[in-house]
Order: sequence, then C-alpha cells, then structure tokens
Amino acid sequence: MDNLSSKSRSYNMSRIRSKNTSPERVVFSLFRKTSIPFRKHYSKAPGKPDLAFLPSKTAVFIHGCFWHGCPRCKPPKPKSNKDYWNKKLKRTKERDEGQIKLLKKCGWKTIVIWECQIKNNPDKQISRIIRVLR
Repeated sequence: MDNLSSKSRSYNMSRIRSKNTSPERVVFSLFRKTSIPFRKHYSKAPGKPDLAFLPSKTAVFIHGCFWHGCPRCKPPKPKSNKDYWNKKLKRTKERDEGQIKLLKKCGWKTIVIWECQIKNNPDKQISRIIRVLR
C-alpha cells in the first residue's frame, strides 16, 4: 500500500528527471576532464543517447537501475499498482533493446552504463568508454 496521497505521489513523480539525472551529471563532469568531445542527448541518433561520440559513432546510455531494470542490483518492483508498473517497466526494457538494435544497424557502437556502476566506481566507467573509443 502506498503511504502517500495520490497528490503527493503525483508531485514526487513529476520531480523525476529524464535528462541530466545525477548519474548523467557525474559522467558528464568526469568526461569533460578528458577533453574528448561529445554531444549530450544527441537527437540525430536513434534513442537520443545520453552521450554521443560522433567521429567514432559511439552511443552511451546511462540507465537508472529502477526505470530500466538493472540486471546487476535488481531493484525491487513497486508493491502497489503492480499491473501498471510491470507493463511500464517491460515497455522501457523493450524500447531500450529496440533503440540499441537500431543504432547497431546504423553502424553505431553502444555502451550501457548502469546507475549502480556509476555509484560504485565512476572512473572505471569512464575508462570503459575511452577503451571503446580507441
């Protein structure tokens, strides 16, 4: 059972960002120090990757563990309104898979970084991107 009123829950949900989330800001900040040029939320690539490296056609997606269903930390699913949430989270995973397939079909390399990976070791994720770029 949800402890919040529908009005409070609605307000909380409206505050959740889709762009420039805290994991994205961490990666953007660390990547700026490398002096390798990148584009944020590149709209000309399928799926609007969070980071796009144009010369090498490399797309990086930074996924929130809850919203995208992290296979590593397996975040708990909501206990109320299960049908709605199961469908919503399933659609998100399907959309992610479709975007990655389309990018690969267009000749892009793709990297997915999870929120928990950024929290645990952000520098390792930056190194991982740099290895792919080279």
